[in-house]
Amino acid sequence: MWLKICKTFIFREEVTKITVKFITLGCKTNIYESESMAELFRESGYEIITDDNAPADVCVVNTCTVTGMGARKSRQQIRRAKRQNPNALIAVTGCFSQTSPEEVRELGADIIIGNKGRSKIVELVKAAEQGKKADIVDNILTEHEYEELPVTHTQSRVRANIKIEDGCNNFCTYCIIPYARGPVRSRNIEKIVSEAETLAENGYKEVVLTGIHIGSYGKDLNNGLKLIDVIESVNNVKGIERIRLGSIEPVIITQDFVSRAKNLTKLCPQFHLSLQSGSNATLKRMNRHYTSEEFKKAVELLRENIPDTSITTDLMVGFSGETQDEFLESYEFCKSIGFMQMHIFKYSIREGTAAEKLPDRIRGEIKEDRSRQMIELAENMKEKFYRKYEGKIVSILAEQEKEAGIYHGTTPNHMDVLFNCPSHNIAGETLKAKLTEYKNGFIHGELL
Repeated sequence: MWLKICKTFIFREEVTKITVKFITLGCKTNIYESESMAELFRESGYEIITDDNAPADVCVVNTCTVTGMGARKSRQQIRRAKRQNPNALIAVTGCFSQTSPEEVRELGADIIIGNKGRSKIVELVKAAEQGKKADIVDNILTEHEYEELPVTHTQSRVRANIKIEDGCNNFCTYCIIPYARGPVRSRNIEKIVSEAETLAENGYKEVVLTGIHIGSYGKDLNNGLKLIDVIESVNNVKGIERIRLGSIEPVIITQDFVSRAKNLTKLCPQFHLSLQSGSNATLKRMNRHYTSEEFKKAVELLRENIPDTSITTDLMVGFSGETQDEFLESYEFCKSIGFMQMHIFKYSIREGTAAEKLPDRIRGEIKEDRSRQMIELAENMKEKFYRKYEGKIVSILAEQEKEAGIYHGTTPNHMDVLFNCPSHNIAGETLKAKLTEYKNGFIHGELL
């Protein structure tokens, strides 16, 4: 294999740059980290290719393992990368490589990096080009330093993610992430602001504050800083027009939070509050650190203080031990909240978690039926929320042209809008529109 790689590199040095392709699975944090590593390669003279079907000299697979399905997809993508790029160096990083490095090696990876050491990926690739291979998979549970991997450009022309922390201390029974990501490590707030300033200079108007558990920002700093302090600091960055938050838990939504948040003109009134279940008994088995009553209070605080607030969430069905009564309790709770959008998924056992040993597993057909019911409820709640805005004038951030002359954009509270526009290349522009009719998951608008 090395002889083939060597020939490829010698040839490419004569005519073109060495090419690198990224395959990214999982969350916004993984997307951010892939973009960060891509910048490192560009700075070292490599060429990043974005065509999934094009061959590359180096393939970086940034993996996920949050669920059993995530781990399975990571295995599939490593095999696919090797099959489609038989002469390439295969570098595997992320959560799956952190928790299962031996399996990643058996799948044929040339370079393995866990969730620490990604800043050295170019160095490792260059060493592998010379036949020297080294892996970086340290004990992430003892890691207490945030690894800087800044981003100045992203593939999106419209918005950019800004990673503000890594790790999670919660240890929910179904979740492997604390073992894959380690404890909470908060990023220096000055570096967050500096990155936001650079992104603004490069034309990005919307940023998404992301991380593994952003609500825990500051817990490791011992200086009193919290998530709201980060939001306020980014709100002061000239050129940034919108700040959106990644997933947070309801315990973050306090009176202090909303009293400060309601004065921030750039903070989007869309809050993704992770619910998982509307049944307190199920939440307790999950080791979630809130009750349904606390969740509802957080929603009420937001809606009372911040106009046009939309609430989105994640919801799990079929967690071990979930009785029919618990499911119905969860269903009715969701209905009472009136979510704008719900991401619904069926529980799958993740090896290595506390929930793996729980009794009373739910049969597949029951999970499927509960998922169907929740999806139907979610669609009804979304339509009800959107229809409230028919006839209203809103601000839209233009995102992409769906078809000739028809664009997709988003409102500050993250409604999806379709509108006609004869101009091209308007992605990233902020426009005014009158919303007309909700249809097929979108609300239509007319530009003013």
